[in-house]
Amino acid sequence: MSSSAVSAPVTMLVTRHITPERYGDFLSWMRQGEILAAGFPGFLGSGVLQPPEGGDQYQIVLRFNDEASLNRWEKSLPRRMWLERGAALVRTSHARRVSGMDSWFGPQGSSTPPRWKQAVSIWLAYFPVLLAFSLLVSEHLAVLPVFWRALVTSVAMTPVMVFVCIPFVTRRLSRWLQPR
Repeated sequence: MSSSAVSAPVTMLVTRHITPERYGDFLSWMRQGEILAAGFPGFLGSGVLQPPEGGDQYQIVLRFNDEASLNRWEKSLPRRMWLERGAALVRTSHARRVSGMDSWFGPQGSSTPPRWKQAVSIWLAYFPVLLAFSLLVSEHLAVLPVFWRALVTSVAMTPVMVFVCIPFVTRRLSRWLQPR
């Protein structure tokens, strides 16, 4: 199979600053949007990173099988209608697309750091989380065969790593990763 025949999953990262006095309405509207997106072909999943207490900036992550699937979702009438219904709930909104692991290491169009720096960054995110997970859960998983232990561990850790830990570490190491 040629490399052009294989398409990489595409992620849309949306930052929304909400109107704080409409917080409950915003959460309900956001859930409706996630349900709506889940009904589109090529949808792989979504996640929401809430702001710290008192904050107003939400990070919404939507992942699609390929660029064409994301385009269909973005240009769809149901999505446009949903956005119109929520316009009064959001003060500002910014969206960007990323694909592949290189997107963790800086904005699109920038030069990516060397692979060894990427590997160090991922390890710095992965090791402490794996250690904590192992300390907290290993006794409970010990009764399972190794296949099931590995499956449970990877299913539990992957979203935490992809949506929280690796973005956090790469932001903290941005000067080292992208020397100016």
